[in-house]
Amino acid sequence: MAQNEWILDVLSDLNAFAVANGLSALAEQLDDTRLIAAAEIASLKNEARAPADGNRSRIGSNPSGFGKHQHA
Repeated sequence: MAQNEWILDVLSDLNAFAVANGLSALAEQLDDTRLIAAAEIASLKNEARAPADGNRSRIGSNPSGFGKHQHA
């Protein structure tokens, strides 16, 4: 899913701007956000590589298909 990796560059650019302009709390938040984005992109790649027979196991997910962080 290389089409999603552009967001990592955008977050890095925003982080550099925040650091350069003394926005330390924002810079820290953007660091965290970049890590989350990288993890989700990696997860999408892993799902794409999963067997086609439907025997995928999703650690931490419940039967409704949502992870532990549900959004309305």
